[in-house]
Amino acid sequence: MNVPRTDFQRLHLCPSKNARIRVIQVRDKEFEVYISDEQIQSAILEVSARLNADYTDKNPLFICVLNGAFMFFSDLLKHFNGNCEVGFIKATSYEGMQSTGEVQFQESGILAMEGRDVIVVEDIVDTGKTLHKLYAYLSKYTPKSVRVCTLLFKKEAYKESLPIDYVCFETENKFLLGYGLDYDGLGRNLSEVYILKD
Repeated sequence: MNVPRTDFQRLHLCPSKNARIRVIQVRDKEFEVYISDEQIQSAILEVSARLNADYTDKNPLFICVLNGAFMFFSDLLKHFNGNCEVGFIKATSYEGMQSTGEVQFQESGILAMEGRDVIVVEDIVDTGKTLHKLYAYLSKYTPKSVRVCTLLFKKEAYKESLPIDYVCFETENKFLLGYGLDYDGLGRNLSEVYILKD
C-alpha cells in the first residue's frame, strides 16, 4: 500500500482569546472552551484548499471514522470542489476517558477501495494505536494511496511513525470534548472544542 507523506503546518494552540470564556459540566467533569467555532471553520477552509489542490481531477474516497469525526467530515466535504465518494467506518476503543486498548472496526456498507485514493478523516489522533490498526485493516483492500486528515493532533502523545498528512490543529495532550468528540457519550453536539479544566 502506497502511503505518501505530506508535510503540514503545525499550529500550536492555546485557549483562544476571542473564544467565549465559559465553563460547562459534562457528567462529573468541567470543561472550558479551547477552540472556537470560528477557529475551526477557518482551519477547515485551509485544509480543504490543500485537499482541492492535491486531488484535482481525481475521484478520492473519503472515509469518515465514526463516531467522532462526523461533524468535521461534514464541514470538510462541503468545501471539496471535485468529484469524490464517501464511506463510513466505526472504530470503537474508548470507555469513558480511557482507551480499552482493543479496537474494533465496523463498515457501513461495502467500501470499494481497491486501487483508490483514500482519505481517512479523523476527529483526533493521539497515541496513533487506532490509526495503526486502521491502516492494517484498510490494507486488505489494496488502495492506491491512503492519507490521513484530522481535526486535532496530539503530537506529544503520538507513538507511531505513520504520516498524518492534513492537520487542522496540533493540541495539548489533554482530554478534549465537543465538535464530535464525547465524554462517555455526551458532548458531541457542541460547536466548539473544549478542554478538561484543571
